[in-house]
Amino acid sequence: MGKYNESKDWADVIPIPQNDGGPNPLAAIAYSDEYREAMEYLRAVMGSNEKSERVLELTEHVISMNPAHYTVWLYRANTLFELQKQNQSDLQEDILEELHWLDGISLRHLKNYQIWHHRQTLMTHLDGLPPTEIPFLARMFAKDAKNYHVWSYRQWLVRHFSLWDTTELPYIETLLTADVRNNSAWNHRYFVLFGRDIDPSSGKGLDEVGNIVDEDLIDREVEYTKVKIRLAPQNQSPWNYLRGLLRKRGSLVECKEFAEEFVGDLEEEGRGCRSSHALDFLADCCAEEKDKEKAGQALDLLARRYDRIRRSYWNYRRGLLGLGAVEA
Repeated sequence: MGKYNESKDWADVIPIPQNDGGPNPLAAIAYSDEYREAMEYLRAVMGSNEKSERVLELTEHVISMNPAHYTVWLYRANTLFELQKQNQSDLQEDILEELHWLDGISLRHLKNYQIWHHRQTLMTHLDGLPPTEIPFLARMFAKDAKNYHVWSYRQWLVRHFSLWDTTELPYIETLLTADVRNNSAWNHRYFVLFGRDIDPSSGKGLDEVGNIVDEDLIDREVEYTKVKIRLAPQNQSPWNYLRGLLRKRGSLVECKEFAEEFVGDLEEEGRGCRSSHALDFLADCCAEEKDKEKAGQALDLLARRYDRIRRSYWNYRRGLLGLGAVEA
């Protein structure tokens, strides 16, 4: 006998067993008895479209056993909103209570994306950002500073509540001070500074369609990025960030001399080279200036010495310049 089968509260519900393909299924999933029973009752209430307090309790039970069950999360959200209409309760308070419950599950299941979709659904029904939300995200990042699902949710949060000019940049600076190689933080920095004018449907911003570029902002960010590169020249993240900044102006060449600080002597096999990413950057600068010889030298060093595992790629880049491949 199970939890629901023995309960008077569920006596009116006829459970619906899972159909795995007959009495002798080829590859039946070995569910626990507890999970099997809970799902049988969930199928029944979903089939009758019941939205009640006991359904919320049932979904909580199923989620505790399988937090990746997307359908359960969706039905729970719909039940929560329907109950608010039925009871004429304060939706804001109901959602805050749900978020508090959700916090504990999120901290236990860091890589579960269904949790974050549910959280986003709840946020769309709030009048404003709860004061506990940003501190909670800080707790999540303290456990995993590069959690893709949390970063995706935070970007949505910034856009939804227009948080562009609030706490985002100081917080990103805290993360980059702790770990300058945090690519997620670099990506979020770019999003915060340049994402507000991007049309989510097309991915294009004002600078792409109207040549509107904040030169002072670009100058500030270029200098900031140079400082971070000098801390760890072989860190790819700020080099990519620098490229993104300079492409808004249409040219990488203004930072050519900066890249040369890290590539060593090209005539001496790159002796003293401190960054393969600087070589890559320099190759693009030289190609932009139509200096195929110097661009070819940088790509040659990458293919033969500093990034041999991607030799085929560097040879492809040489081919784009009309240069021959580097032999192994």
